Amino acid sequence: MSKDADRADSRETHESGDHAPREYLATHEVANQPCIGGDFNAFSDDMPLRHLAAREAPEWVIQHLTTLGQQVGSNDVQALGETANRHPPELHLFDRYGRRLDEVYYHPAYHALMRLAIGHGIHSIAWREEGRGGHQAHIAGLYLMTQAEAGVCCPVTMTHAALPVLRQDTRLPALWTQGLMSIDYDPRPLPATAKKGLTFGMAMTEKQGGSDVRTNTTRAEACEDGWRLVGHKWFCSAPMSDAFLTLAQHDEGLSCFMVPRFSSDGERNPMEIQRLKDKCGNRSNASAEIEYLYAWAQPIGEPGRGIATILEMVQQTRLDAATAPIGMMRQAWREVWHHLNQRTAFGATLTRQPLMRILLADMALEIEAGLALCLRTARAFDRASQGDRHEAALARLLPSLAKYWHNKRGPGFMAEAMECLGGIGYVEEAPLARLYREAPVNSIWEGSGNVICLDVLRVLARHPESIDALRQEFAPIHHQSSVLDRALGALECELPAPVEDLLPRARWITQRLAQCFQARLLLEHSPSYIAEAYCRSRLGNEASPAYGVLPRGTSVDEILQRAIPAA
Repeated sequence: MSKDADRADSRETHESGDHAPREYLATHEVANQPCIGGDFNAFSDDMPLRHLAAREAPEWVIQHLTTLGQQVGSNDVQALGETANRHPPELHLFDRYGRRLDEVYYHPAYHALMRLAIGHGIHSIAWREEGRGGHQAHIAGLYLMTQAEAGVCCPVTMTHAALPVLRQDTRLPALWTQGLMSIDYDPRPLPATAKKGLTFGMAMTEKQGGSDVRTNTTRAEACEDGWRLVGHKWFCSAPMSDAFLTLAQHDEGLSCFMVPRFSSDGERNPMEIQRLKDKCGNRSNASAEIEYLYAWAQPIGEPGRGIATILEMVQQTRLDAATAPIGMMRQAWREVWHHLNQRTAFGATLTRQPLMRILLADMALEIEAGLALCLRTARAFDRASQGDRHEAALARLLPSLAKYWHNKRGPGFMAEAMECLGGIGYVEEAPLARLYREAPVNSIWEGSGNVICLDVLRVLARHPESIDALRQEFAPIHHQSSVLDRALGALECELPAPVEDLLPRARWITQRLAQCFQARLLLEHSPSYIAEAYCRSRLGNEASPAYGVLPRGTSVDEILQRAIPAA
C-alpha cells in the first residue's frame, strides 16, 4: 500500500472513532513517541505496596485498597486531577444583590475527587477500624489518592486529624463526630444539623508568628451565647469546611476552639475571607486569609492548653504530610517508566540504557523505603491505640522523621523525573510539572524543616522512651549490615549530648535517624538486593545527594523488576 493510501486509511479510521490520534501530520509521521496510557490499578500494579500492606495490615485492608486502586488508576479519575488543577477555586465574596457570601466555588472535578476520597472513608477509616488496621488503611489509601490529585488530600487529612481533638471534649455535641465519620460527601453551605457529612479545616498561623503560634493575637471573648473570636488567620486551609480548629488567647492563655461555618443560631458565622492564596502548587485546594469578626466558637480541651490540645491533630497530619510525597513519587515514577519504555534513543529503548536504569532503580529504592516507613508508623499508631507503650513511643517520633526526610527528597525526585522526559516533561500537559510545583508544600505544611528537627530534639530530650524504642527496633538486625552498624554507632556517639549541643546537628540527626530506620525495615522485610542497595547508597562511603548514584554490584535489574508497574 502506498504512503498516501496509508495516510488516507489513517484519517478514515480516526474519523470513524476506531482509534485515537492520527499518526501522520502534513509534514511528518509521528514516531518514537509513547501511546497514551490506559486504565490501571494503582494498588495491584505496585508490588512494594502489595507486599508492605500484606505485612503491615489485615486482609480486609487489601480488599479495600484493591477497589480504591482500580478507581484511582482509571483514565477518568486521572483526568479529574488534571482538570481540578486547570480550574482552581474561585472566591465569591458577595451574591448578586450585595449580600456577604464568603464562599469558594470549586470545579466539578474537585467535588468528584472529594466524593471518591470521602466515599472510600480515607478521612475516617482510621477511627472506624482503629486497632484493627485502620491507620494502615488510611495511610495506604492516602498514598493511592495522592496519585489522583494531591490537592484534595489536604481537606481529607484535616478531617481525619480533627477527631483526636474533638474527642478530648465531652461537651461537644455528638453530631460533629458523627458527621466526620460519615462517608457521604456533602459540599453544600448549610448548618451542620442539615448535612449528611462534615469536613474540617484548620486555621492556626498568623502574620506575625507563623510557626510560633504562641504569639497569636486572635482573642476569645465570653458572651451570652458562649465565646466569640476576634482576629485574623494568615493561612486557613479548605475554607469551605464545615468547622475549623483554631487557636485564640483568653485570660487563661492560648486555647483551642472549634469555629463552625454557621453559628449556634443557624446564621452564617462572621468568618470573613479576605482573599485566596495564589500558590505555587496545590492549585485544586483553596487556602485563604480570614478575619474573625466576633465569630461564634466552641472551646475544646482545657483552657490555656491550646497547643497541647492541638498536638493530637499535628501528629496525624505530619504522618499524612510524610506519605503524600511518596505517593507523588510513585505517580512520577510510573509516568517516567511508561514514557521511557516506549521511546528509543541510540539504538535501544531508554529503559534499556544502562545509566537510565541505574537512575530509575535508585528512584525506586527511595519510594520503597519511604512507603515502608509510612506504613510502619501507621502500625505504631494502630497498636498505640490499644495501649502498647513501645509502639506509642515510636509513634511519638517516627512521624517527624518521615515528614522531614521524605519531603527533603521529593523536589529533587520530581526534577529528575521531569528530566527523564526532557522537554515533554517540562510542559503542563504532562503531570510532572504539576507534581514539581506540588513537591514543596508538605515540607512547609505542619512545620518546616527546622521546626521538625527541633521537635525531634525535644522528643529525644523529654521522652527518652522513644529512643529506647528505636534501639529495641534495631536490635534484631544488628550485624546484618556493617554499613548500618557504623551509621548507628555514629548516632550513638551524638545522642548523649545535651540538646543545646545537638542544635547545630539537628538536621543531620533527623536525616540519619530516618535513613537508618528505613534501612532497618528493608533489611528485615524486603529482598536482600533492595536492603543492601539502600544501605550502601544512603549510608555508605559512596552516598550521594543526587539520584542515580549506586555502588558497583547493585542488582539494578532485580530492583527494576520489582518496581515496574504490573499493568
